[in-house]
Amino acid sequence: MRTRFPPSPTGFLHVGALRTALYNYLIAKQAQGTFLLRIEDTDQERSVPGAVENILRSLDAAGIPPDEGVVLRDGRVAQEGSKGPYFQSERLPLYRRYADELLEKGHAYRCFCTLDRLGEMRKAQEARKRAPMYDRRCLELLEEEFQSKLTAKTPHVIRMKVPHERIIRFEDDIRGTLTFQAHTVDDQVLLKSDGFPTYHLAHVVDDHLMDIDLVLRGEEWLSSLPKHLLLFEFLEWKPPRYAHVPLLLNKDKTKLSKRQNSVAVEEYLAKGFLPEALLNFLALLGWNPGTTQELFSLQDLIEQFSLERVQKSGAFFDLEKLHWLQGQWMRRIPLLDFAARIRPIVEEKFSKAKDDDRFEEKAELIQERIAFFHEAPAMLSFFYEEPTITIELLVNEKQKVTRELIVPIMKLLMEILSEIPREDWKYQQIRDHLGRYHLQAPMKETAKKLELAFSENTALTVSKLQPCPYSKGQVLWVLRSSLTGLQFSPGAYEVAEVLGKEETLRRLDRSSALASA
Repeated sequence: MRTRFPPSPTGFLHVGALRTALYNYLIAKQAQGTFLLRIEDTDQERSVPGAVENILRSLDAAGIPPDEGVVLRDGRVAQEGSKGPYFQSERLPLYRRYADELLEKGHAYRCFCTLDRLGEMRKAQEARKRAPMYDRRCLELLEEEFQSKLTAKTPHVIRMKVPHERIIRFEDDIRGTLTFQAHTVDDQVLLKSDGFPTYHLAHVVDDHLMDIDLVLRGEEWLSSLPKHLLLFEFLEWKPPRYAHVPLLLNKDKTKLSKRQNSVAVEEYLAKGFLPEALLNFLALLGWNPGTTQELFSLQDLIEQFSLERVQKSGAFFDLEKLHWLQGQWMRRIPLLDFAARIRPIVEEKFSKAKDDDRFEEKAELIQERIAFFHEAPAMLSFFYEEPTITIELLVNEKQKVTRELIVPIMKLLMEILSEIPREDWKYQQIRDHLGRYHLQAPMKETAKKLELAFSENTALTVSKLQPCPYSKGQVLWVLRSSLTGLQFSPGAYEVAEVLGKEETLRRLDRSSALASA
């Protein structure tokens, strides 16, 4: 199985194009086949310097580099494979050869019409509410006039000659049986006056000569399919299989555009989205696995993807789903790998982190609380610098922590935590010790619930639980905010354990002094 991804070097790699590349990659890998990349640079005016490198870097970063064709080797663009060259601009003699063959067989003709003449023709057709199609004026030129134009080297294009009486039927791998009335198909330009081919001729020639088995592309090319099928027939070649994937849509059902969403792959990667999350997200835009599974590694996709389960209708680009998948994939990263990936980012912000032999412990506290690696410094800041504590932070309306309660709660916390021996300063001991006091009233029913909640695996009994006028939420909020200076942070018990007994008590004392002032 040989599939191909043929982008034009007109700028960045679009997320829709990455999905197309992904589907082609998956189908090739399922059959232990080849995923080929060809650069369709026949529109020289629109080609952008550096675009090829951008496309290749994006594919490499996403984890789906091409096996053949245009590749990136040691940071440089190269061509690998026996079917090259893989830049269409380097294949011009081939396209001329097959355009001439179509002329000889009577399946194409030369058109000398100027752009002005074609513009007037289209205006007239629009005025009559007719679809814009070439009127075949040059097909009816007298031989003498035709030869005169050739002798004068009048600029001209080569158009395909569509047999308008035909009905064209084809089986699309996604859309099933398709039927086209040939009289609705325009006599497409195949070779431009500058000698460059249009997409229609170049794609047919290249896919045949490169032994492509499946052409998987966006549904915007569906209306061009009859032209391509006719060209394969005219050149006496067997066409490949075709599959047209649905468009990606904005929430308002319009085609995905940068006006409403970022569309460049490099933007998503630069923002910190994991390649695993991005590929997972794009794979599900149009493909339904038929199960409740939502997380798919690249290997999962290779094993489970099928064109039979790709929908025909447009797929909505739901950024909320992408962010959810990002969080899920962040949590899947092994702890040591996660710590290694955030450490340089944290060290750049805090030099103290370079000598931190407990960094993995701290990384573990935030892995489920951040969605992007670049959020790590802010979430770990209180470990490496004195947190900024304010009364506004300590007061919490939701937990009913008023200014008047702050100092009494802190004094209680310091009293309770001071009792824990330094050698026993661990998460469970801190949790259990505070659990004895998390009662608003000495009611046995409440006490039993708290005993279960706080000391399920300990020897605490109801009789050991002591009355306390503050709720669990109030106590833990004051503890956590005093230690971290953050609205959102790792849990109070975990933070206290990593900070250590002395630092925990010092920070509580400091916050108490602030609140007392």
